[in-house]
Amino acid sequence: MGYRMPETWQGKISTLGGLGFLTGMPGTVGSVAAFLVAMVHPVPLWIILPAAALSVWASEGYSRREGREDPPEVVADEAVGTWLALWGLPLGYGLPALFLFRVIDIIKPIPVSTAEKLPGGWGIVADDVVGGLMTNALIRGVSWLFFGGGLHFFLR
Repeated sequence: MGYRMPETWQGKISTLGGLGFLTGMPGTVGSVAAFLVAMVHPVPLWIILPAAALSVWASEGYSRREGREDPPEVVADEAVGTWLALWGLPLGYGLPALFLFRVIDIIKPIPVSTAEKLPGGWGIVADDVVGGLMTNALIRGVSWLFFGGGLHFFLR
């Protein structure tokens, strides 16, 4: 593999400045990079949404230029998904959310696999958006169940 800086702006954006070329696990590298950014400063929704739109545009252009449907080195989508997985959660939930997001992104359960079938950049980014939202909802649900009185609610 090895580091490589893409030539176009779409390539630079979609691979996060070439991070997607570093290892054989580019999605994990992209997610960990996004996780580290979020641990330094939580990423607000007003940043995540434009980042998602920019990722759709950049991923579409880069994948078209490369002649591949969903190049593995495209990791901007993983950053967006990771930020959505972490959005609004306490810092203590960061590692579980990162781990669960990676599992969901790799296994691609429905509706993640359905979102991935959208055309072009939409499909590249949509599965990670859905996976991030799913992760966030699952972490919140488990937190409520075990730490927010959910079990008491069901067992009374």
